Amino acid sequence: MEASERVHAVADGGLRGDRYCHGRGYYSPYDVCQVTLVDSGALDVVRERYDIDLSDGRHRRNLVVDTDVVDLLDTRFSVGDAVFEGTRRRPPCAHVEEVAGEDDLAAALSEERGGICADVVEGGEVAVGDDVRVVERLDDPDSLAAAIRERRGRVE
Repeated sequence: MEASERVHAVADGGLRGDRYCHGRGYYSPYDVCQVTLVDSGALDVVRERYDIDLSDGRHRRNLVVDTDVVDLLDTRFSVGDAVFEGTRRRPPCAHVEEVAGEDDLAAALSEERGGICADVVEGGEVAVGDDVRVVERLDDPDSLAAAIRERRGRVE
């Protein structure tokens, strides 16, 4: 993993330069997440509770954000200029533990600390310090209907 101050999210692809965006990820093409996100607070818990410091990126998630990422599931949200859709949880796997060289890392990232997967709906630049903003909840029928009406140019 390489830290970057800025990255370009590619619609329907992932993050430019990421191995999964180019189809070269460890589990490609079987278990692909376009983008993975983890909460910085979850990484703090891992450091405090398990004495494992993952600030160097060994968690192997693409974006570290200051929000509970589980709340972003079934949601469209923006980070910087890009729009994402939270699709599923991203539990840790044995490969993460092996690559990081940390026993018990999978357990430390279990529960709700492993992060989530997200698809890139609209591409754009994402930079360190960008806020996460919910655009729309996809699991709320009223919100979804209103968003469809708005896109069609009808507001009721």
